[in-house]
Amino acid sequence: MGVTPEHICATTYHGRHGAVKNAFRYRVDYVLSDLSGDAPKPFLFSRNRANLTAIHDIDHGGARGAGQGVEWVRGILVAQGMDARCNGKILLLAQPRIFGHVFNPVSFWLVFDAQDTLRVVIAEVNNTYGDRHSYLCHHSDLAPILPTDRLTARKIFHVSPFQPVSGEYSFRFDVTDRHIGIVIDFRSKESGVIATFHGKRRPLSNRSILGMAVARPFGSLRVLGLIYWQALRLWWKGAGFRNRPEPPEQEVSS
Repeated sequence: MGVTPEHICATTYHGRHGAVKNAFRYRVDYVLSDLSGDAPKPFLFSRNRANLTAIHDIDHGGARGAGQGVEWVRGILVAQGMDARCNGKILLLAQPRIFGHVFNPVSFWLVFDAQDTLRVVIAEVNNTYGDRHSYLCHHSDLAPILPTDRLTARKIFHVSPFQPVSGEYSFRFDVTDRHIGIVIDFRSKESGVIATFHGKRRPLSNRSILGMAVARPFGSLRVLGLIYWQALRLWWKGAGFRNRPEPPEQEVSS
């Protein structure tokens, strides 16, 4: 039996580095779920079928719109020679589908060892052009990922038309039994952005699902609208616009 799904009602903050300043803070609803098992779920939440809220394997792991779920993650771990150490639970932290719609700017696969120690995180990044790329975050020796650790990755995937592709990400992950905190700090020569995510872990229930449906009824569709709104603000402030380059051929980089 898998891990019972949890509701992470989080606060996310984005602040821009560089000459053109812009910052915003929003509430977002994420679900932490185990796609490898069949744990009990609230009536209003489903896996791979329609419901008020749902997680579909096809939305995660691999090519966008043709995801393979947790099996894709296991394949990556085997290909990287990490499967012997990363032999515990694999959890997905993502916004769920609400009334069938989903868009995750970034979701996270949390990979643990047999002692429930976090060893690997796969940051699954989507842009508004329909592209996806994933960043494999870990220590070179697969040491435990601690809240104070900074894991870096070279940016090779186009996300925002107001940021260059060149530069480097710095990731921090603070995952405890009660809380999840994530910091992504992107820096380039001329600009960058810092994004944070902090929220308490609580059991996903019909009551919490109805609460998110009332407080943020459009779910990730609301998030997509906010992305376009912030893009309009940046354009108005004079931020330079970059056309979309071809996405990288490889699905995963580190």
